[in-house]
Formats: sequence, C-alpha cells, structure tokens
Amino acid sequence: MERLPGFRDFYPEPLPHADVWSADARRYIFDKWREVTQRYSFREYDGPPLEPLELYTLKSGEEIVGQLYNLTDKGDRAIALRPEMTPTLARMVAAHERNYKKPIKWFTIPQLFRYERQQKGRLREHFQLNADIIGEPDVAADAELIALLIDSLRVFGLTEDDFVIRLSSRNAWSDFYRQDGGTEQNAYAFYQAVDKIERETPDENQKKFKGLGFSYDAVQQFITSGKPTAELDVVLKNLAARGLADFVKVDYGVIRGLAYYTGVVFEAFAKVEDLRAIAGGGRYDNLVKLISGGKVNLPALGFGMGDVVLRELLAARKLFPAFSVNVDVFCVIEDESFRGETLKLIQQLRDKGARVEYSLTPVKPDKQFKRALELNAAFTLKAESGGTARLKNLRTREEMVLPQVDVLQKIFGTRRPESHIDNA
Repeated sequence: MERLPGFRDFYPEPLPHADVWSADARRYIFDKWREVTQRYSFREYDGPPLEPLELYTLKSGEEIVGQLYNLTDKGDRAIALRPEMTPTLARMVAAHERNYKKPIKWFTIPQLFRYERQQKGRLREHFQLNADIIGEPDVAADAELIALLIDSLRVFGLTEDDFVIRLSSRNAWSDFYRQDGGTEQNAYAFYQAVDKIERETPDENQKKFKGLGFSYDAVQQFITSGKPTAELDVVLKNLAARGLADFVKVDYGVIRGLAYYTGVVFEAFAKVEDLRAIAGGGRYDNLVKLISGGKVNLPALGFGMGDVVLRELLAARKLFPAFSVNVDVFCVIEDESFRGETLKLIQQLRDKGARVEYSLTPVKPDKQFKRALELNAAFTLKAESGGTARLKNLRTREEMVLPQVDVLQKIFGTRRPESHIDNA
C-alpha cells in the first residue's frame, strides 16, 4: 500500500531513504516558528480541517472548487478540506471579536490541502505558518507583520543574502489601473495578468494586456519605476528604524493575485533561481465583513509561509542542525531481581524531565550497553544491592556508586537534560 500522490511520510532520523521527509526537521521548523511569533506577542489558535465549501467559494469564487478536496458528507453538506487558513480565521474572529482586545495578533501552523498539479516546491498538502493582525488600520501593523516575516526567516540563520521581501501595494496598482481607463469588469483579470507576468513570455504578456486595453510597455514601466507610495514609504522607514532595511525592496512586480487584498502586499523570495516565493501576504480589510455577511467589519492583514519551499532553502543553505538519537540515561538491568527498583528510578528520572530508556525484557548486559551507545546516552545507571546504584558518565567515563536517593541530585546537579537536537 503506497501513500497518495502529493502527500508525505515523515520519519524520525536517520531517514531510511531520500524519498521520505524528516519528522525531526518538521518539528525544528515548527519550534522556530513558534519561538519567533511568540516574541512578537502573537497567540496561537487553530480551527477544523473540514469547513463548509461555501466558506471558500464566498471568498474566491466557484473556480476554486476544482483546486479543493471537496465532498458531500452524510448530512448532505458540501464540505472541503481546508486549502488555506484565512477564511477560517475570519469566521472565528467574526464570531467572537468582542471577546478580544484589538489589535488581535494570532498565529497558527495548520496542514493545508489542495488538489492541484504537483511541481517543485508545491505538493497537495503542506504545513504553513499563518500570522495575522486583526483590527488595526494603521500601516504600522503592516510594518510589524513584515518585520515578523523577516525574523521568521532570520531565526533559521538566513540572511539578506538568502532572501528579500518584495514590497508592493494594491492601492498603487488600483490607481494605475483606473488612471489608464481600466473598468471594474476587467479588474480581476488585470491583476491576475500582473501576478503571472514573470511566468509568461513577452509575446504572451503583450497579447494579454492588449486584450484588457493596456499597454504592456506601460505596465512594465510602472513596475520598474519602483517609486514607493506614501504608505510604502512609512513601512520602509519603520523597518529601517529596526535595522531591517536591507531585507526589503519596493517591487511592483508583486501584486498577489487573490482578489481580496486591499493595500500593502509582499512576498519573501529566495535569492536563488530555482526556488519560488517562500512566503506571501498583505492587507485584506474587507474579508471579515464578507465572511460575516456584513455583521462585523474589521481591517486585517496577514501572511503565510509554507514548510516545503522553506525546507528546500534551509537544506540548500545547509542550515539544518544534525538530528541525532539521544537519551539522557540508559538504565541497565543485569539482575532481574532489581527490575522493580530500576523501574522506580526510571519513573523518578522521567518525572524530572529526563529522557530514559531501558530494555523492556531480559537482555544480556553487553547488548544493553551497546544499545545505550546507539542511543547516544549521557549516562548508564544500574541498581545494585543495599539501596545503591552504579552511575557511569559515558562522556567522561567517570563511574561511581552512590545511594539511589542521590541519583537524581547527581545527574541534575551536573547537567540539564539535553535538547533532542544535537547541534554539534
């Protein structure tokens, strides 16, 4: 039985072969994401993996259905596996926004699903860091969110040589579109054309923009001008004050094709040709109002960063630590009459937070010691007669006999339990 196409198996290190993903690397990414978002005082939330299909068609139109895992459940309800998290967030905030002081700063790390063609950096499922600020219209919130995005990449050791935040504005594009005679009817098609401009040939772009009543050359000139609007200038100065100016540049080639964006938009892009955007987001001031049927009207902005492209970038830059199997203490049972005393010691050590392993069934002492070495144990511990125990430090080879009641103090007095990740 094989896994479905576009889905992943996550195995503990060491990996059996190259066609599986590392559960240790995934946890490492999640831990770093949580670490940096909490520095910014964001609170974690979550929602259900199944939602009413209408939640997504309301936001993105009926055309999104072809990209979803959707079905009719036993209650005859049209439902879908979540392809993104923002509609769920908007629904949750609309339901209980009165219970939270503004601005609301929330993050989540959901698993998302899309039924679409697989390609490099894109599968049919992925995990994603979503961070959003709800209830703050000032552009200072945009700068705060972009700073969080930058730090969410810097926390892995990435620098301005590895990525850039391409900063743009839907307001600037809206002004350009209206001034050049664009109609409301063609606005979505125009934004989609701009969003795909880097992926199309010049001839294809010429034809597409001409069909929309625009000059491709004029569009290109606007993109290359790179002149920041007043709102973008505020963002740039805010980030410069934090010492983050080198990570950001104005780039009107970014527009974010989704129709619900209303203001500042941005993408984090890897500075290597074979990798796509790492993350993207922007302001979506009308979504909560739309999802709530007009009952709640709150400005909002957010970004999403998937784990697939990020993992490829970190691997290419050799920024993952070495993931190794290790335990704090391996308890050796040479005499089965001491198993009860050993189990008591094991429980006491685990209650203190130590990672402890032992043989579940009778095994020769030399095999137990070999297993301790395989697990990179820091100590071996053996219960002996008279209420004593033999403790051996496998790093220094120091060995001592001490009362069992003093074992915890000896171990935790000399070292703290190590991280599961060996950074050496």
